[in-house]
Amino acid sequence: MEARAVLKNIPTSPQKMRLVADLVRGKSVNQSLAVLKFQSKVGASYLHKLLLSATSNWQQANPDVRVEDADLYVKTLFVDGGRMLKRMRPAPQGRGYRVRKRSNHVTLVIDSKLEAVAEVENSVSVN
Repeated sequence: MEARAVLKNIPTSPQKMRLVADLVRGKSVNQSLAVLKFQSKVGASYLHKLLLSATSNWQQANPDVRVEDADLYVKTLFVDGGRMLKRMRPAPQGRGYRVRKRSNHVTLVIDSKLEAVAEVENSVSVN
């Protein structure tokens, strides 16, 4: 059973957030939390909270299984562009330069490696 968490309108550019997302994609949840806790980039704190939220969502969907025994990992993590605030900045000779304040949306899916292995074994035994 996979769990999902979504965070929208994070006030940082998608490019900066993707740099942090690449660090934890495909790793175990415990390892990802450790990496994000000590990462100095802006998006790390947002992803840390999002990963804790996804873990909590997984725990609510599976109350009979302990999180430590489930061997959870980051199955899917992607960053999309959000809305863009457009501002004007004064420039020389009466002109104005555009300032685009970007934001992003992050979607995180975690899953248990134990369940993924069981599904593969079931599909192989059926064939």
